[in-house]
Amino acid sequence: MESPEQAYTSLIEGCLKEDPRAQERVYELFYGKMMAVCLRYTKNTDQAKDILQDGFIKVFKGIDKFNQDGSFEGWIRRIMVNTAIDHFRRSKNSYLLLGEERSIEDFVDADAEDIRAEEDTDDQLDLKPADIINAMQKLTPAYRTVFNLYVFEELTHKEIAEMLGINVGTSKSNLAKAKHNLRKMLTTGHQLH
Repeated sequence: MESPEQAYTSLIEGCLKEDPRAQERVYELFYGKMMAVCLRYTKNTDQAKDILQDGFIKVFKGIDKFNQDGSFEGWIRRIMVNTAIDHFRRSKNSYLLLGEERSIEDFVDADAEDIRAEEDTDDQLDLKPADIINAMQKLTPAYRTVFNLYVFEELTHKEIAEMLGINVGTSKSNLAKAKHNLRKMLTTGHQLH
């Protein structure tokens, strides 16, 4: 039985030759998974579709750079994540990240008690994936991006800081605030639906 990577070989070769059928098949195979990735980085479906389109254009233009020893899906996913980050770097409402001189210690305030109290509770919530995506889309671009990079892409705070041009403390504080805001929205049902 051939592995998924072996099955992709002929599609990749077709894409290298700019065969529209091969490109269409790659798009069909990865549309759902990559749309889910893009939705996590955006505030709505329209933005996600824009990023997805831009990402697939980059995939097809840069397919010659794909190292066939690695995962094709992983390579496409990295392009989508980088496209989402580039999208927000270019937007007028850029990251709104905290200043470089701020650190995680600057955020020990009344919310810190709330965050600790929330972490101590072990409420079992009956959440649908759509509720979680909806809540994530309500986070600020800065919080949403750091949360996604840390939780889903499994990057370290150092890697996130380098990628976004911020300091490690800023990355940590954005993650803490993102988790706090998500927990608050999901436990109270605030702004869902």
